[in-house]
Amino acid sequence: MAGKKKTTIRVFPESWVEACDFRAFFPVRERPLEVDIGSGKGRFLLARSGRFPEVNFLGIERQLVRVNRSGRKCERAGRENVRLLRMEGFYAIRWLMLRELVDTYYFFFPDPWPKDRHHDHRLFNGAFMDALHRSLKPVGCLHVATDHLPYYDEIYALLAADERFEEVAAFEPTEEERTDFELLFQEKPIGRCSFRKR
Repeated sequence: MAGKKKTTIRVFPESWVEACDFRAFFPVRERPLEVDIGSGKGRFLLARSGRFPEVNFLGIERQLVRVNRSGRKCERAGRENVRLLRMEGFYAIRWLMLRELVDTYYFFFPDPWPKDRHHDHRLFNGAFMDALHRSLKPVGCLHVATDHLPYYDEIYALLAADERFEEVAAFEPTEEERTDFELLFQEKPIGRCSFRKR
């Protein structure tokens, strides 16, 4: 008799070019779904999922070493409400997220691509805003934090000008939820903003 299939924290969609119902990877699929883009080493994901066991959390990170590290942390802590996807954030949101799937997005310290010639690589742009709006549930939220203030100004201006979103009080993480990157550069000022889908 075949043994029960082991559930792993890492997820692999059946298709990499069609939308995926990521709720299916969780033991309780009816829970709210919150997505951490660029989840890094998993400090935020580990702390947040522990505080809110009634919420499902999907961490999306492109670097395998970070996926493995955060996965080990969450598995050791018994976080059944966490799953990890190794994928570039823009692609995942634009092409893999179902319409009105996500309750909350977290964008903490996205790569600012500071050189002028690299600005086209930045995550936030018009096409990305369309994907965010499509994949967020009604009144779903997105939270942004970055220490690169010119990039923060650009993101904030883009969100504030989009009539499909309205500003709400900026998300403030607890001390345990602060990312490794934030702790490393905590002496630098950090721009934070949060918006809700109208």
